[in-house]
Amino acid sequence: MYALEEPGKPRVLLINGSASSHSSNLRLIQFIAQSCSQWNVQILPDLKVIPHFCPETTLENSPKEVEQLRRKIQASDALIICTPEYVFSLPALLKNALEWCVSSSVFESKKVGIIVASASGIKAGEELRLLLTTLNAHLNPDCDLLIQGARGKLQDSGEPSLPETREALQQFIAHFSAWIGNTSKN
Repeated sequence: MYALEEPGKPRVLLINGSASSHSSNLRLIQFIAQSCSQWNVQILPDLKVIPHFCPETTLENSPKEVEQLRRKIQASDALIICTPEYVFSLPALLKNALEWCVSSSVFESKKVGIIVASASGIKAGEELRLLLTTLNAHLNPDCDLLIQGARGKLQDSGEPSLPETREALQQFIAHFSAWIGNTSKN
């Protein structure tokens, strides 16, 4: 599942919550993946393949895309969810993916870092923390990053363009690395 996996390194699943295939959030998690050689990284770049949530099939006969999502989450040691804010809320694709996980235990005690990179982002961060707490994920306030005005603070590569944004991202990565330690399931 993780390409070129190195034994002993934690498996970190990076989830792009944006509906845009050219989003700042996707570029940011790609930059994180390239910068964090201390982890085995897998990027989940596009949630568009996940069908609309259907309570009747959440426990039995779940769509294969949902089963694949759950397996990827289950196989990870930790996750980082990077999302924008749409109309003072989470993007529908991200909320939909999380709804498919409610009836499962894939987030149970899973360490999850949160990055909200958006114009404002406050409400999306609040909503994401509430949903992840409901899913029994472990959250850490030191692994929660808000990048307001993200478009002007990230280069096309996803690399922060301002020193304070670069420092905040470096602190996030350092705190996340220390928090997850060597939790590899190898």
